Amino acid sequence: MASVVERLGDALSLDDDWVRPGSGVSRGDVVLTLASVVLSLFVLELMRSVGSLSEVDVSVTQQWVLTTVPCLFLLTRRQWPLVTASLATLAYWAIGTYVMLMSSLLSTQIVYFLVIFAGVAWARNRRAMVATYTVILIAMFLWLVWGFAVGRVASDMVTTPDPDALIPVTVAAPLIAGIVNVLYFGGAVVGGQLAWRGARQRADLVERAATIRSQAERLRESAVIEERLRIARELHDVVAHHVSGIGVQAAAARRVLDTDPEAAKGALGRIESGSRDAVGQMRGLLGTLRKGEAVPGSAGAGGADGSAGFVEEAGWDGSDHTPQPGLGDIPQLADSRSSTALTVVHEVVEEDPGDLDRVPTAIGHSLYRTTQEALTNVTRHSTARTARVSVRVDASTAEVEVTDDGRPRPGTSGTGMGQLGIRERISSHHGAVEMGPRPLGGYRVRARIPLRSGGDS
Repeated sequence: MASVVERLGDALSLDDDWVRPGSGVSRGDVVLTLASVVLSLFVLELMRSVGSLSEVDVSVTQQWVLTTVPCLFLLTRRQWPLVTASLATLAYWAIGTYVMLMSSLLSTQIVYFLVIFAGVAWARNRRAMVATYTVILIAMFLWLVWGFAVGRVASDMVTTPDPDALIPVTVAAPLIAGIVNVLYFGGAVVGGQLAWRGARQRADLVERAATIRSQAERLRESAVIEERLRIARELHDVVAHHVSGIGVQAAAARRVLDTDPEAAKGALGRIESGSRDAVGQMRGLLGTLRKGEAVPGSAGAGGADGSAGFVEEAGWDGSDHTPQPGLGDIPQLADSRSSTALTVVHEVVEEDPGDLDRVPTAIGHSLYRTTQEALTNVTRHSTARTARVSVRVDASTAEVEVTDDGRPRPGTSGTGMGQLGIRERISSHHGAVEMGPRPLGGYRVRARIPLRSGGDS
């Protein structure tokens, strides 16, 4: 018994809290109501013309009123579905009690069916709908029983019984009335429930589509933010590295300008090379943002400031982007940071020959930028005289380590954005970073990235 009740509850969606949005009285409801009134009155007059209403002993005006009233319930069947269904049932009972033939008109039957259908399809509360319709069905059943009891229904259904019929008229008449009413009310309830479920499914689809659009928008925004952070890290690394390097070389050139002109010339050459490299990398980065557009000042753009030739020498032609530096460029990076104030040495350790070349480009670029940022921090924030860059590559990992022998320089504490950028770069490849003072003095930055499971190709 419990399972039957549960199945019935599921069929009627009793536990569903969704409320079908009401549409109010629309223009379509008004048009349908007026069309029903006109058509019903037209059918009424046709029946009068063929003599089907000869037994109706009320005036024509009353007949018109009794035909029009049921049609008016179509007007509010969606705005107040349960109240309208209840009032329509009361009106149907009153008309049938007053003049039985008027309640059995085809137009009245169709209108009442539509009202019962709409009550199920548009009910806001499913439990209230079941309670209301239970009362309606019981009332209609009792009214039918009362009609048979007083003989009114049987007299309308039976004309001349067939004495040879297999089923007695006293049984056939109630069966016919019962089957007709079951099909009538059952069809209205089932059809209304199917309409409600259809509206529920459409609402789910609309909600899911809105959720998908919202998620897609959030993913798009997340991708934009992530790309902005990547570009910010690139700009930070390029600008911080080259500007600090230029500052170191300029200071060295100033110190030896009078005593050692050749050393000053070498420092100035490194400044020129570093500035060209910086411009080339920044142009390449901006070219990524302006892909497909002409960049002012590039080769072929006819820059009035004379920067076109400078950019050409830096290796950027406005159409191709400067290749991203990788592990193979770290020795050149280390040499560029060496000066009279800081000696940078480097080493490359490969488990097998060619391991360095097999490191994916994205991983090599992240490790290069990590080394670049570490050397920049040594130059700006340390009293170190020597720094060592070690690159180690084997079949499963790629690693860089930057160590120095200095102490923190007073009054040069940074914002921490550089170290944050290092951690973000390495974590994007599922790698690990160690940064901190060394037990015997100096500072160490060590970054390791797996090549098999976490690396990008």
